[in-house]
Amino acid sequence: MKVKTSITLSRELIGRVDELAAEYGNRSALIELAVERFVTTAKRRSRDARDLEIINRRADALNAEA
Repeated sequence: MKVKTSITLSRELIGRVDELAAEYGNRSALIELAVERFVTTAKRRSRDARDLEIINRRADALNAEA
């Protein structure tokens, strides 16, 4: 289900979005795709940072096992 919302963007950014919008259907489709990709990437980075922190915390034990 889609939810209508309102956001405020600079005229310059809207101009650049509009230049690409036709390739993605319309402005909303392009912005939705961009936000979805941003959220996915942010979640992945957060997960990777947690994993790295765990590895670093356990580095001595892991190296001893190896």
